[in-house]
Amino acid sequence: QVQLVESGGGLVQAGGSLRLSCAASGRIFSINDMGWYRQAPGKQREFIARITSGGSTKYADSLKGRFTISRDGAKNTVYLQMNSLKPEDTAVYYCNALIESAVDEYVYWGQGTQVTVSS
Repeated sequence: QVQLVESGGGLVQAGGSLRLSCAASGRIFSINDMGWYRQAPGKQREFIARITSGGSTKYADSLKGRFTISRDGAKNTVYLQMNSLKPEDTAVYYCNALIESAVDEYVYWGQGTQVTVSS
């Protein structure tokens, strides 16, 4: 059983910062790409960023410069540092990871963490 658990969401004023964490646990052989997505009310889930096991990163063009993805391989954890937050950043934030177990490789998702940015 593999689980991804996000943390670090909350309420912040516009211009503030938050750091989200997502920890993977369970019967993990290796973790390949890890990423972050978000979904605002009434909108489709939106790609934010991903990071490979080697540390290469890719960002949504609209968020590049304000959001930074990183990971700690020893802790099986991916982070999302969010700066200069805007009310339009309000959404549920999800992490995902391509995880190889002893029997297969599968994309797992976390349960989501709410981020609310007040104006």
